[in-house]
Amino acid sequence: MNSPIYITNHIQFAIVGDTFHTPIKGEFEFIRDYLILVNLDGDIDATFTPEHPSYQALLTALAEQGKLQTLRQGQYLMPGLVDLHCHAPQWPQAGKGLDLPLYDWLQNYTFPLENRYQDVEFAQAIYQDVTKTLLANGTTSAVYFASIHRESTELLAQTCLDLGQRAFVGKINMDNVEQCPDFYRENDIAQAFAETEAFVSNVFALQGNDSGLVSPVITPRFVPSCTPEMLNKLGSLVQKYDLHMQTHCSESDWARDYALQHYGKSDVQIYADAGLLNNKSVLAHSIFLTEHDVELIKQFNAGIAHCPLSNMFFANGAMQTRELLDSGVQIGLGSDIAGAPSPSIFRAAFDAVAHSRVREEGVDVTVASGERGTANARISFIEAFWMATAGGAQVLDAKTGVLSAKHHFDALVLEASPLIGNLRIWPEFDTPRDILEKMVCLAQKENIQQVWVQGKQVI
Repeated sequence: MNSPIYITNHIQFAIVGDTFHTPIKGEFEFIRDYLILVNLDGDIDATFTPEHPSYQALLTALAEQGKLQTLRQGQYLMPGLVDLHCHAPQWPQAGKGLDLPLYDWLQNYTFPLENRYQDVEFAQAIYQDVTKTLLANGTTSAVYFASIHRESTELLAQTCLDLGQRAFVGKINMDNVEQCPDFYRENDIAQAFAETEAFVSNVFALQGNDSGLVSPVITPRFVPSCTPEMLNKLGSLVQKYDLHMQTHCSESDWARDYALQHYGKSDVQIYADAGLLNNKSVLAHSIFLTEHDVELIKQFNAGIAHCPLSNMFFANGAMQTRELLDSGVQIGLGSDIAGAPSPSIFRAAFDAVAHSRVREEGVDVTVASGERGTANARISFIEAFWMATAGGAQVLDAKTGVLSAKHHFDALVLEASPLIGNLRIWPEFDTPRDILEKMVCLAQKENIQQVWVQGKQVI
């Protein structure tokens, strides 16, 4: 092995402290005094546990060079959180109108607001705020729906790049005159296609985006909002440039029934036939999936953005998270701002557990307890944390989500203290598993002390 001095010469910095991550679904690793070396590219160069023969020499060398940060008691290092589904322009309406059905909510709140983003100056402050807010909540990777407007969507991409967030940004496409309001839709498919392709090229060419920190995403809003011609043209872009794709999938009875009535097939089949599915496709919600849908998703190695809180308001049903995880489908979590009001993926992880428990236990007290719910439907807090980190990264085909060598150093330091928020750790009787579960249940923005993306500290 190379000497510690040689190793540290190409190291940007190192951090040592108690660390949590979940490299394997359903399992977690807690590593005391874990030493992580971050290279000049912002990637994890190597990791060491105290048992390694070079551990102490490395600590000494790194400290002497001023490259070592040591976490104090009560601080924990973990991977940055991944938000697979966030509507950036809806941030001002978070917490409003959630008593309405989805169709009415879109028509009365969302579409009028999103249409304001034709004004780039209007968009600027909001996009700054939502990006900063997600970063402060520990979201190092975010997948954003924007609006139909190319210029303001490019502004969102530039904002994420400037603030240092790993972002996947999509200009929305929607052209169906039967479902989209006259004031907010794309009236010319050829022009919309040209604008979308220009958006893709412009995001790739953003100054300072050589490493691909910000990626363009093809974004058909959902099946009802797009004509078949639009879906096919967008699919051609996915295939031509091997792009990420995001959309809503079988989110409600209404959306599911629209696909069946107008196409005679499911959302997933429609997307597959249009060329929109690949190993970087993010299918938000995915409530009403058939067995064939599940097999198609697995065939393309696509993934699902589970948005448990917004599902409670708009989905008309509960996602079969347990069954889908067991079948091998890739699943991460989404905040679904503003279909749900919270920008925290810790909250989404907690809600995913609660969502599954309600499925398992049932809600109708007039039915016998053994028949009231769906047996063995629960997911664990460990699985929820995996979806919030490694699972989301897998959906994006991104080298994030775990703190291991050859992964990007996207990470956060979370602190438990009587002086901060609601999270309390009692070392006398809290095991590492207890601590991780408490983090999922109780962590707030105030507990997040530092955030890095690609080795750059952004909070």
